[in-house]
Amino acid sequence: MRPTKADLEAARDRLIPDVLPPDGEPLRVLFSGINPGLYSAATGHHFARPGNRFWPALHRSGFTDRLLHPSEQHLLPAYGLGITNIAPRATARADELTDEELRDGGRRLTALVERHGPAYVAICGVTAYRTAFGRPRAGIGPQDEAFGAVRLWILPNPSGLNANWQLDRLAAEFARLREAADALRTSDRAPRSPRTSC
Repeated sequence: MRPTKADLEAARDRLIPDVLPPDGEPLRVLFSGINPGLYSAATGHHFARPGNRFWPALHRSGFTDRLLHPSEQHLLPAYGLGITNIAPRATARADELTDEELRDGGRRLTALVERHGPAYVAICGVTAYRTAFGRPRAGIGPQDEAFGAVRLWILPNPSGLNANWQLDRLAAEFARLREAADALRTSDRAPRSPRTSC
């Protein structure tokens, strides 16, 4: 059942638990949204608002063998995937977050990455990444910066409001990430040249 207007308003500032495998289990890619929207906070499911392209892009890119509904997010760890957010507080729009909240969220994400050690962190939203990590010139795609040994990829914001990235183009960028993660797994995380840490 879709949340009502009252449900959405009541979800303001609510937190959604991260979707993560148990400690010690492999994590290929940790996806990070900017922060939960009210629809996601009301349902308790990441990227849940109708029109958000995260789940279709995840499937079309080959990360999942079928299109998962947001309510099936608990299945992601079986694919070696997880979801978190830079800033945990739910808002109607991401621009309601302060720069300080984003920077605090960047520090929180760094600690989470250190604990779970994914092969890749994929941040869905370049503008929020630039603020959270002080990288004003970052663009979409793989980054030279990294979280220690963990590689970083910036994905477009999958919100339906992001008209610059239609689903086919978005899924193609997700597929580039999947191919890189698959190649990394195949090479068994072979040694690489040092990268600058976030």
